[in-house]
Amino acid sequence: MSTVETPASWIAAFVVLFIFTFSYGAPLIAPVALKPIAADLGSARSIPALANALAWLGSGAGALAFGWIAERFGIRRTAIFGAIMIGAGLAWASEAGAWGLLLSHGLFIGLLGGGATNVPLIIYISRWFDRRRGSALALVSCGQYIAGVLWPPLIALGIEHLGWRTTMLMFGLASGAGMVAAAVLFLRPVPQSVRAKDEEADRHAPTLPMAPRTIFAALCVAGFLCCTPMAMPPAHLVALCSDLGIAPAQGALMLSVLLGSAFVSRLFWGWLSDHAGGLYTILAASMLQAAALTGFIVTQDEAGLFAVSAAFGAGFSGIIPAYVVVLRQLFPAGEAAWRVPAWFFANICGMALGGWLAGAMYDQFGSYAPAFAAGVAFNLGNIAVIAWLAARLRGADG
Repeated sequence: MSTVETPASWIAAFVVLFIFTFSYGAPLIAPVALKPIAADLGSARSIPALANALAWLGSGAGALAFGWIAERFGIRRTAIFGAIMIGAGLAWASEAGAWGLLLSHGLFIGLLGGGATNVPLIIYISRWFDRRRGSALALVSCGQYIAGVLWPPLIALGIEHLGWRTTMLMFGLASGAGMVAAAVLFLRPVPQSVRAKDEEADRHAPTLPMAPRTIFAALCVAGFLCCTPMAMPPAHLVALCSDLGIAPAQGALMLSVLLGSAFVSRLFWGWLSDHAGGLYTILAASMLQAAALTGFIVTQDEAGLFAVSAAFGAGFSGIIPAYVVVLRQLFPAGEAAWRVPAWFFANICGMALGGWLAGAMYDQFGSYAPAFAAGVAFNLGNIAVIAWLAARLRGADG
């Protein structure tokens, strides 16, 4: 069977990477401007922190509907709508009080904005590729890391000279315009010939000797189990360093090393997905994540924590795109519009739990060690589920 991949496939991937650089940047303004927002609104710091969390939860919930909407009305219209909503949400937040900040992030930036762009565009790109699907998904997923490296320094500079409200408004206008322009000029429907080849590939896909709903439920549980510990170090690394007497600036640099390692290693994991399969890639990356999380428990010195942070970033970066490869490998192409968003929502719930659980357990025990130990337990559960699925797949192929 001939491949569905053409030069147009890679053009689509780089366009989506460009859009993700903005869509993943929108929720970053609230945490970067956390202190000035709290001071301006006369509120606790939990208000802008909650706004960021609502944006992510809204994005996961919105994807449940927008996966189907993109199939019905087209990816271009869906992405344009999401871009406008993100821009409008940031514009509203720039003029709002505490309740407006929360509603704009949860409803406009998250539910209607991120929900209409992030997961639907991942599904869209998965249709353009078959042989190098893992590499393509890893590439577009790097948009989250590019946003994390590119925008916070510029946002901080804008806040310093213009204030957080003007900075948020300008970013909203720029991001909305940039995403709309990219969608109008470059996003086009996946050609029917490509869809036909994608459907033909379904007939040659490997099968597991169990019910599809059992497989899917296992993947959702596995996603939840790996994403819960995944959220712990990024959210609490700077605080952990402070507890150990390490300067906050070094803690922030450590977080940058973690994210930078994730960015560099993600393309390797995409290559591995293409050559070894998505399940084995998840298994390897999850093992590395569990080992690094254990390192956070036993490592106390600064140099050791830098090494552990780099290892953790290298581990978790390979997990999410590989799940999409598995979902596309094991289920028909026509089901991707609802299976990928449903799995993504389980993923987001795990991330939300992990960030909160680490803080709650620290409040209870006065140390992050019990929280990270709980994270390792979650991670081992993920490894067990994925190893079980991989063994069943190997047996079916054998």
